[in-house]
Amino acid sequence: MKERIATPSRTKEIIEQNDFYFKKNFGQNFLIDSNILEKIVACAQVTEDDCVLEIGPGIGSLTQVLAEHAHSVVAVEIDSTLIPILSQTLEGYDNIEIRNQDILKTDVDALIQEKNNGRPMKVVANLPYYITTPIIMDLLEQKHKIESITVMVQKEVAERMQAGPKEKEYGALSIAVQYYCDAHLDLIVQPSCFMPRPKVASAVITLRVLPQRKVQVADETLFFHLVKCAFGQRRKTLLNALHNQGNLGLDKETLTQIFTQLGWDVRVRGEALSITDFAALTEAVAAAQQKI
Repeated sequence: MKERIATPSRTKEIIEQNDFYFKKNFGQNFLIDSNILEKIVACAQVTEDDCVLEIGPGIGSLTQVLAEHAHSVVAVEIDSTLIPILSQTLEGYDNIEIRNQDILKTDVDALIQEKNNGRPMKVVANLPYYITTPIIMDLLEQKHKIESITVMVQKEVAERMQAGPKEKEYGALSIAVQYYCDAHLDLIVQPSCFMPRPKVASAVITLRVLPQRKVQVADETLFFHLVKCAFGQRRKTLLNALHNQGNLGLDKETLTQIFTQLGWDVRVRGEALSITDFAALTEAVAAAQQKI
């Protein structure tokens, strides 16, 4: 096994030798704890049969550990100044391919077809805080052949992803993620495990993509629109939120009838409803709209 990249001394040495400067606009924080990296790979259940897609390899700390467990790794890095560094730090590994691309502009389907013969891939990443949600939702909404997503994110975001009804962290992101996945918060990672240190704690969360959506709705666009309205103004009742912001073409009396039909109190707020409840609301609203 080669010397670990993810130690404070080795990371500092690589940075200094290459005159590398952390870029705030890329949200770069490198892991310097090898034990955490091993745990991430274990949480992702990476095996020698897997082709793994890594997003944002940095200087290759996680890439190195992934390569030692997986059949192959494709690492997509947006920062061009890191490409020559990765060539040095990962020298000797013949199962790694580095691509200097923006993951949000990458043809992930073509990549999966090319590198894994169209079979579902596992995604593993230490994601920049500022772009965590766009990356995860893009991977899910585009319906790529992805088996699971194991990512290091801001602790608060991880808690929101796996929160349930009536919990403080529960919101639109919770429902959006859980519509596609089973979410499991694996471990909390303290700022001291990174260089430079972030201001808040991080967490590793694994999203296992479901073969079918958790709920079935005829109109996904309407479903997510209702969810967005429900959590857009959390202090309002759901009835008022839908009437004032929903643009559903339904008067308040009709909305009240829908709530009664579903057996709900008209004072209920969105935070009290489960994903199943939102699915039932979607079907009821769609049916009422058809009668107009």
